[in-house]
Amino acid sequence: MGSISQSAMRLWRNAERSRAMLPIMASVCLACIGSAMLTTAVSFHLGKPGVDPDVVQIVLTAYPLGFLIGCLMTRPLVARHGHERTFLLILTTALLSALGFVFTDFMPGWFCFRLLGGMSMASMFVVCESWINLYAEQHNRGAMFSIYMLTTAIAVLLGQILVALVGPKSPHLFLVAAATVLLAFAPKFAGLRWPTLPSLPNDPAPGAKADRRLGPLALFRLAPVTVVAIFQAGITNMNIFVLTPLYGTQIGLSAAATVWLVTTISIAGMLAQTPVGWLSDRFDRRLMLLVQGLVAVTACATIAWVGTLSVPLLFVLFFVYGATALTIYPVAMAFGASQLHSRHMVAASGTLLLLYSIGNVATPGVAAGLMAHLGPPAMFLLLGGGAALVTVAACYNLLRRPVTVPVLQSVEERV
Repeated sequence: MGSISQSAMRLWRNAERSRAMLPIMASVCLACIGSAMLTTAVSFHLGKPGVDPDVVQIVLTAYPLGFLIGCLMTRPLVARHGHERTFLLILTTALLSALGFVFTDFMPGWFCFRLLGGMSMASMFVVCESWINLYAEQHNRGAMFSIYMLTTAIAVLLGQILVALVGPKSPHLFLVAAATVLLAFAPKFAGLRWPTLPSLPNDPAPGAKADRRLGPLALFRLAPVTVVAIFQAGITNMNIFVLTPLYGTQIGLSAAATVWLVTTISIAGMLAQTPVGWLSDRFDRRLMLLVQGLVAVTACATIAWVGTLSVPLLFVLFFVYGATALTIYPVAMAFGASQLHSRHMVAASGTLLLLYSIGNVATPGVAAGLMAHLGPPAMFLLLGGGAALVTVAACYNLLRRPVTVPVLQSVEERV
């Protein structure tokens, strides 16, 4: 009876904690919907005849550049103002950047607006992920991260649906996107309570030694597989949606089949988030990452080898790849958080998102070059290589000695 009551209490507690995260998840979802709409609207506008290709390239570069900056600047903001105030400040910046597109089509202004948009989204992700890490417990961190990932995936999908409903060429598209970002303030001003973070005794003052950025090398000493897996997610998570249409075109798929191939990956990632998060809270997350890496490598190798022989088989393989590769990120983040002191959560989130964005920015050019020289299957040499690195890192993390207190202290002294 005692074990049953403890299980019931744990389930009730998990449900309460998940419910407490709903307001911030709703805000993130609405802000991401607006951001997805803006990305599509800007792309449509820049694709009009008469727009200088050099201007297009400069404006499109602004968002990833802003994303990199946002990863670097968020930690000191949180240290000074706390999670909730920083989140509201970020939402305000995102709203201002969205409103800019409504009032002008001056291209230097658009560069600034996209830069601010990238900074806002990166900062929002850093705040949200460190918030989850601090609020969650070891036994439910994976589930909470899967809910977060599912929220962002649904937001991107809803953003594209809204673009279709409003009309890709509608003059009101930017205004609707800005209104959606404005709605992200609603959960806060509706009086809904945001999750309260636990007080952290003996935390150093902002700017003190232990508050400095936790760099990639320090994180690698604590959780090698997390560093490698987050970089792999940067290679995969957004770029698979950019590269798949190119792959489909080059192997001779129709436009409709290519669109469904992209949709298959998206649906696979969304459906797999919740069960993978549940499993990662009940099994060793290093073992989970090992299995995910192996399955993703196998799927990539099979697609490269026999993917062009059968369209139904290709869809099955893409579904398997999407269900594994797109769920590596939350498992890796949950494992990394379990190895860190709570006062390093924000710094670690910023560093990991920086690695993610570097992988995201570097991949398209490398993949396009490989496909041009080696053919369409070369895309999966790159994606499979990232999954192989996750597999190797998971093996290393499983075989090495557990991180001890002296090692943790040594890492903190170097931070």
